[in-house]
Amino acid sequence: MKTPDFQSLKSIGPGIVIAATGVGAGDLIAASVSGARYGTAILWAAVVGAIVKYVINENLARWQLVTGSTLLEGWIQRLPRFVSIYFILYLFLWSFIVAGALIAATGLAAHAIVPSLSVEAWGVIHSILALIIVWLGAYRLIERIMKLLIAIMFVVVMVCAAVLLPSSSEWLTGILVPTLPEGSIVFVLGVIGGVGGSVTVLSYGYWIREKQWAGSHYIPQCRTDLAVAYILTGLFGLAVMIIAAGVQPEVVEGSRMILAVAEHLETSLGPFGKWLFLLGFWGAVFSSMIGVWDGVPYLFTDYMIASRRSNTEVVTTKYTKTRYYRLYLLYLAIPPMVLLGYGKPVWIVVVYSVAGAFFMPFLALLLLYMNNQRQWLQRFSNSYISNAILIVSVLLFGYLLLAKTLRLF
Repeated sequence: MKTPDFQSLKSIGPGIVIAATGVGAGDLIAASVSGARYGTAILWAAVVGAIVKYVINENLARWQLVTGSTLLEGWIQRLPRFVSIYFILYLFLWSFIVAGALIAATGLAAHAIVPSLSVEAWGVIHSILALIIVWLGAYRLIERIMKLLIAIMFVVVMVCAAVLLPSSSEWLTGILVPTLPEGSIVFVLGVIGGVGGSVTVLSYGYWIREKQWAGSHYIPQCRTDLAVAYILTGLFGLAVMIIAAGVQPEVVEGSRMILAVAEHLETSLGPFGKWLFLLGFWGAVFSSMIGVWDGVPYLFTDYMIASRRSNTEVVTTKYTKTRYYRLYLLYLAIPPMVLLGYGKPVWIVVVYSVAGAFFMPFLALLLLYMNNQRQWLQRFSNSYISNAILIVSVLLFGYLLLAKTLRLF
């Protein structure tokens, strides 16, 4: 059995991958629009979002480390069959929409930097490149690439935010004193829901398995790993909101919002500021693409294998080498390219954010039920604090889902 290394930050890895995957176009757009509309008044929402996603992911990791099964295996083996069937059907829809959104977003980011190629061409290039990286690369390579990309995007946005940071203490008040300016509730919930991903949080269980983290003695290691990840995620969200508040772009829809922020940064910081921010935007969306291409096929593979074996059978197959994994990787990378033919990449990103909102209330409710079963988790079942945050997250994500759904009709 591999022994946990609690002393070295070098062991931090799966959390960085989940953070890089979770921070994508939707997070940047939600944070930018909120910062442009309300300045620094709702910075606290990014902090709340990071805390909520930390608790959800910690619950997921604790379930796996204590029971020895992934959360999806738990759904299949311990819950009514309709739960896992609903999830896999939803996963197909979510994957197609999200993959199309990421292809469009990477295309927009790269086109903004090198406009000689179209959005569509850049999107296809990035999708194929991510496919090759995941197909040929082991987890260790994926982790190194993600650490590089998150370093780029984190340093970029923090530098830009530091330059534009207000001289007054308003930004600090916006973090420490929760307020709700008139009309801000949907934007606040969008920031909370956008920070740190949606379905992609389930990938964390497979990445810690790749690191050979198994057993309840790894719970402190995972908590440290996730704490680092969501501190970075929260700081990233804060920085983007501060940047948008500082340059005050006209509030536009979708990924064009990011381009508007970049244009205004050029006015404030010169051409270097614009290109630096665009580089950070590219790093954010491309890291999300690699993370989704690598992490989501695990879910399909796990479903297919777990549905066909007994509860006591031990899985020895390396998921990334199975035909299930590679078929789903191809499904993510190629068919969603047809969505680019609509000529509305921003529309795809909007639908992507709505699709993601459906999953979080579902996940939080199931974690609330499963992690409170003492016969399954014994002394590692949920604390009162964990339960309280999960209940709040169910209410928040449920309201966000309702608000987004009503806006479509």
